[in-house]
Amino acid sequence: MKAAHDTLTSARLAVRRYTADDLDLLVRLHTDPEVTRFAGGLLTRDQSEAMLRERILAYYDEHPGLGIWLTVERETGAPVGMHLLNHIRGSDIVQVGYLLYPQYWGRGYATEMGERLLRYGFEELGLPQISGITDLPHVDSQRVLLKIGLHRAGERHFPAYGSAPLAFFTRDAGGWLAEHAAS
Repeated sequence: MKAAHDTLTSARLAVRRYTADDLDLLVRLHTDPEVTRFAGGLLTRDQSEAMLRERILAYYDEHPGLGIWLTVERETGAPVGMHLLNHIRGSDIVQVGYLLYPQYWGRGYATEMGERLLRYGFEELGLPQISGITDLPHVDSQRVLLKIGLHRAGERHFPAYGSAPLAFFTRDAGGWLAEHAAS
């Protein structure tokens, strides 16, 4: 994922870098109340455009190998949402995360690509630790973070994400790789 043409694949999904042409897909995610309920709330088109420019496109060059990527079904090419492996805003902690369009919930996509991103982060990028955060009431996302092999490590507060504490999950490379030997 270090170059603009790179993709990362799992059995059913692929992630690729966003481009400026993908703004409408990002807006679609950010204007869906179901999607944004536990993701900071709705964003306007202008806010989504600023995020695309400042926190997605610029981030690729600033942090090679990390980012927020468009997730698509490999078979159909249909966009299903986004996955990320990036820094928690205002922190040096690298997180794994996702947002999916509601029609793709319950298919295991978050888990499938989340696990693939952990493997990528630990094996290809050599990250020593990867974490995940979610709102305390968002038990579905907490289950996904557990399924992909992160461990609950209490609650943490990150000012960039509001005043409420967040459920915090984390895992070091050695422990995760020992449990998830490549098949």
